[in-house]
Parts: sequence; structure tokens; C-alpha cells
Amino acid sequence: MANLSIPFQTIDWKDVPRTEHKGKTGTAYWQTLEFAGLRVRLVEYSKNYIADHWCEKGHIVYCLEGEVINELKDGTQSILTKGMSYIVSDDLSSHKSITKSGVQLLIIDGAFLQSNAIQAN
Repeated sequence: MANLSIPFQTIDWKDVPRTEHKGKTGTAYWQTLEFAGLRVRLVEYSKNYIADHWCEKGHIVYCLEGEVINELKDGTQSILTKGMSYIVSDDLSSHKSITKSGVQLLIIDGAFLQSNAIQAN
């Protein structure tokens, strides 16, 4: 495995550029930091946001504010509220996010969540 070392650093999120991503309804705003094999995002979904696709990427998600409904392709739903998390590896679910009143999330993903990467360790 490649060296994925990240030197100590602080992050002032107000200095991280914000990008806009339209959903089926509503908008997602991402502030993204990229490292070798790792992506860290501060994500805000507007109220009445519905993702426009099923995601199969793995994530570690921590809810900072608000509430998000996580819907799986089989119709199963779970709700994250402030202080809650979910975790899933790549290709182990098809999921999408839905909000009623908006949410702010910290989302971490990357190569370490690939199913074969976890088995190799």
C-alpha cells in the first residue's frame, strides 16, 4: 500500500472553497480536501434535498447539524440526527440522501473503504 501519510495540519473550513451540486431537488454544497487515497468533505444539503443518483461509494458520515434520511435502494430508510454517524464500504449498498429541513455533514471516504482494501489488512 502506498504511503498515505498526512502531516499535522489544522483546517479552517471558511477558507476551503465551496462547490454547488444540484440534486433531483435542492442543492448540496461541498467543501472538499483531497489527500492521496482520502477525501474529507464538509457537506451541506439544502432543505428539501433529494440526491439525483444512487451512490455505491463507501463513506464515514457524521451529522453535525440537522437531519438526513438515508434511503437504500431496497426502500430501507434510516435517519441521522446531530451526533449520529453511519459507515459503509464501497459497493455494499446503493444509497441516497434526502432532507426536509437541511443538514450539515462531515463525510470521509477513500481507498481504505474499498471492500478488498479492508480484507487485505
